[in-house]
Amino acid sequence: MTDVIIVGGGPVGLLLACELKLGGADPLVLEAATGEERRTRSLGLRSLNARTVQSLALRGLVEPVAGEQWAMLDELAARREPAGADLVAMMVELLQEGRIRGHFSGLPLLGEAGDAEYLMLKQDRLEAVLAERAAGMGVRIRQGCAVSDVAQDGSAAVATLADGRTVRAAYLVGCDGGRSLVRKRSGFAFEGTPATMTGRTAVAELASAEAVTSSLRHPGGLVNLSLVPGEIATVEFDGGPDDRDAPMTAGELEDSLRRVTGHDVVVKRLETGIRYSDNTRHADTYRKGRVLLAGDAAHVHSPIGGQGLNLGLQDAVNLGWKLALVARGLAPEALLDTYTAERHPVAARVLRNTRAQVALMRPGPQVEALREVLAEVIELPDARRHFTGMADGTEVDYAPGSAHPLVGRFAPRLETLPEPAHAKARTLPELLRDGRGLVLALSGTPGEGGLDAAVAGHRDRVRVAHADHATLTDGPGDGDAEVLLVRPDGYVAWAGGRDGVAAALTTWFGPPRS
Repeated sequence: MTDVIIVGGGPVGLLLACELKLGGADPLVLEAATGEERRTRSLGLRSLNARTVQSLALRGLVEPVAGEQWAMLDELAARREPAGADLVAMMVELLQEGRIRGHFSGLPLLGEAGDAEYLMLKQDRLEAVLAERAAGMGVRIRQGCAVSDVAQDGSAAVATLADGRTVRAAYLVGCDGGRSLVRKRSGFAFEGTPATMTGRTAVAELASAEAVTSSLRHPGGLVNLSLVPGEIATVEFDGGPDDRDAPMTAGELEDSLRRVTGHDVVVKRLETGIRYSDNTRHADTYRKGRVLLAGDAAHVHSPIGGQGLNLGLQDAVNLGWKLALVARGLAPEALLDTYTAERHPVAARVLRNTRAQVALMRPGPQVEALREVLAEVIELPDARRHFTGMADGTEVDYAPGSAHPLVGRFAPRLETLPEPAHAKARTLPELLRDGRGLVLALSGTPGEGGLDAAVAGHRDRVRVAHADHATLTDGPGDGDAEVLLVRPDGYVAWAGGRDGVAAALTTWFGPPRS
């Protein structure tokens, strides 16, 4: 019996598999889609916000993902017509300068040069990087392997495959998208609001693109030519699609373009297309016994704002280390309850702000006036920080109201003091690269005050390092703490005196080994 079955091999499922494997668990990924299905769901560009980039940095994944970004942009620049090439060049310049933080309903959020951590690429390229990492770690991935049912008993979760075979595991995680079979079969409540818009994205050749390049916003909705040559998108605010899965036709796309722009646009050839909406729903919990949800299986919303992929990837890095500890018998199941407790409020906030963004995208003079006012507000420094924190994920706090300002927040940038085995200072990504937690002494040396003894029974799950207070940057300060306990996902779990380290380790990493 395997440790964890992951149903769904998109970016969220693949990253979760990597996190589980890094934590010493044995995951099995079951992915139903093959070939054209995977290509279709990769239409459009995906943005990775600051918090996601920081999480990828902890695992040494930023360099390969950034490499895919630059290769893609070089390819796009070579394929675009002159006007489109100018657009690609502008995006490249902003990315190189490090100014992009995201957007709010199309209103740009730009920082100072070198300020931003932001990547942009197609989903299939991100999947390729994660699949390569997973394969290199020895993760088992079964492509074209559809799951027809899931169940659980007192000892295991069970996935029934389309051919009738069953696979058992200690736990099962549904990373199988917005129409998740895992969620439906396992009885998770999924409440929310119905669709009010229909979006269409297609790969098509137009007889003339003049009517769709003049503006994003039109009286009938939105239209946009992607940076990707041949990709075009429309959004109409007239309710959800009648049949989301029916094959899209050239006539349907022409009709949508005419309604949005008021012009007749001839589609010479349509290669493929997808529909989407702002259907917004949220699972009541992310765990029922041995079955858990992550990504779109747990929450769906409008893709406007580009936050869905980031939300799902952050689910994966939050859950992975916890589930690995529990599946290996090192920590109690109660640790898994912190997954819903921490991630559910984050998703609820994203669902709220994506609803707001859809409202701000609607056509009409009243909305235009509201957008103009909001654009002025966003230019105010405090407002810009607020909206940027929502867009780039850096506002997340898993322990609001904590007595210590760092607890629940992503650990600040730091460098440890040199140690005998490491002549050079090391950074947080270097210290967390192997998936263990970090006990960080901020005063004295790690061996002083009984710290080594307090950590001895958890050495398989954490490492110890020493940093001077002065090396803590980009955070709210370290308060009066002598020691920080940093989780494998980069968040500060606890801060306090040396006499509290042993109890904190047991809370977050399970009882010590004797």
